[in-house]
Amino acid sequence: MSRRALDNPIVLAVLGLLLEGPAHPHRMLAALRERSDHHAAAITRGTLYNTVAALTGAGWLAPRARERSGNRPERTVYALTEDGRRELVRRLDSQIRTPEREFPRFLGAVAHLGALGTDGAADALTERLRRLRSRTAADEERLAAALTAGVPRLHVIEAEYALSLARAEAAWIASVVEELRTGSLAPPTGPAPTSTPP
Repeated sequence: MSRRALDNPIVLAVLGLLLEGPAHPHRMLAALRERSDHHAAAITRGTLYNTVAALTGAGWLAPRARERSGNRPERTVYALTEDGRRELVRRLDSQIRTPEREFPRFLGAVAHLGALGTDGAADALTERLRRLRSRTAADEERLAAALTAGVPRLHVIEAEYALSLARAEAAWIASVVEELRTGSLAPPTGPAPTSTPP
């Protein structure tokens, strides 16, 4: 079994999903994609099947039954084992307690924002802000609808957190665009400093 497969970020998502009840990989994939735009983009069928195989090899999942729907092939239904439940709790506890520096693609792009020039940077950030606000509004509607439908807040708390991050990013982008437009944030004229900010 590959250690790398057990370090895959979707391990936590799969273990958490199976905490709700047994499922076959096809159902897992559909549920994960439905619940998260991030998972929709990141999880392929092959990645999920490899992850399920690694989790089974580690003893964190176990096959429970085989299902057949119509004339489709049989599908193996997996359930979380006690070891899997303990691993889920251990990972959750560690990830919630310990902040880590994460480097999304936007952060890497922002590091080189000056390469676009003042007007190019302002234009690109303005477009991102427009798209971010549009997506945030749609996400707010979905969250409000879920809460109105009676979904417990704790079951959608990750959506609330994601919205909080999106709002903070939008506020930051708006302030940087304003600084670029007014000229208070301008490209440096000398050599780049050698010190690294904390």
